[in-house]
Amino acid sequence: MTAYAKGLEGVIANESALSNVEGAQGRLSYLGYHIDDLVEHTTYEEVVHLLHHGHLPNRFELAAMEQELRTQRNVPQGVLDFLQACPKDANPMDVLRTAVSMLGLYDKRAAVGEPDLVINAKIAIALVAQTPVLVAAFHRFRNGQVLPPIRTDLSEAAHFLYLITGNVPSEKAARILDVAYILHADHGMNASTFSARVTVATLSDFYSAMTSAIGTLKGPLHGGANEGVIHMLQQIGELDKVDAYVEDKLANKGKIMGIGHRVYKVLDPRAPHLRKLAIELTEELGEPKWIQMSERIAQIMRERKGLNANVDFYSATVYHSLDIPTDLFTPIFAIARMSGWTAQVLEQLRDNRLYRPLTLYTGPTELMPVKPISER
Repeated sequence: MTAYAKGLEGVIANESALSNVEGAQGRLSYLGYHIDDLVEHTTYEEVVHLLHHGHLPNRFELAAMEQELRTQRNVPQGVLDFLQACPKDANPMDVLRTAVSMLGLYDKRAAVGEPDLVINAKIAIALVAQTPVLVAAFHRFRNGQVLPPIRTDLSEAAHFLYLITGNVPSEKAARILDVAYILHADHGMNASTFSARVTVATLSDFYSAMTSAIGTLKGPLHGGANEGVIHMLQQIGELDKVDAYVEDKLANKGKIMGIGHRVYKVLDPRAPHLRKLAIELTEELGEPKWIQMSERIAQIMRERKGLNANVDFYSATVYHSLDIPTDLFTPIFAIARMSGWTAQVLEQLRDNRLYRPLTLYTGPTELMPVKPISER
């Protein structure tokens, strides 16, 4: 009998060269490059090229990638009209999920059946470029504002901050978001990546796969955790209330958002980078209590439960300090992960096989007669 692994834990379902998540060692790499080195020496655009083409770009390849991304930012007017008509109180992840699906209606290249890998590679870049515009457009429209003119002279991170604020961000703010994008670009066979690969493995279209991924990322056990962290900090309110809050959660078997990870048994290798940025930002803003509260929570959980902070724990403070609305935290995760999702789907299609796991049946084993309804 085939072994049963609830949640497919420990089951290897495919091969991938894109990202290596080494949970026991607390190490993450993209195509052989350690995440620490990528953060230190590359931009998000370079990482997009790495994931999509299998190698870091030279100057000419990077310029071509930047140009391709920047010229693919325009969103069809019909999709912008939808974003304008959305309820102002709609969940931005619901809006993004639907808007990405709508993009497929306007892209005649999107098709089911045997894939054209050249066309799909172009669709992938368009999705990376247009996803931030979708998020920013809805945010502007719900606040009664117009979307600023699309620009082609700004990086992906700088352009998104420009779109949501109407102002070109500082180099430092843009670089901070750029680092967050790099850290979130890909992460092995996580839930949303798995759902994207499962969808496209049926030879459905590219946009359907991304819609599946966004719907999966929305959940608080996956991408939605970073929103939960800032809500937790706001609920606690002050540093001197942290201990009591954590003790109450532990006593009642409650969940501390942003603590622990399904794969990493030691510190999440992405967390220190965002922790450093969170410290810098909160000190500059004169709001150190957010990082102080976070540090105290992390200390208690390490000492009491042997659990470490994950990437969501500090990304929440970073985004909050950049004055990004809380309900856009998870959409920003989706913006960054779009590079990884699209790369994973392209990889899936190069050597495709339909996913068809088994189920451990637990229902009745003896067949029963169906009685007429009058006798039931």
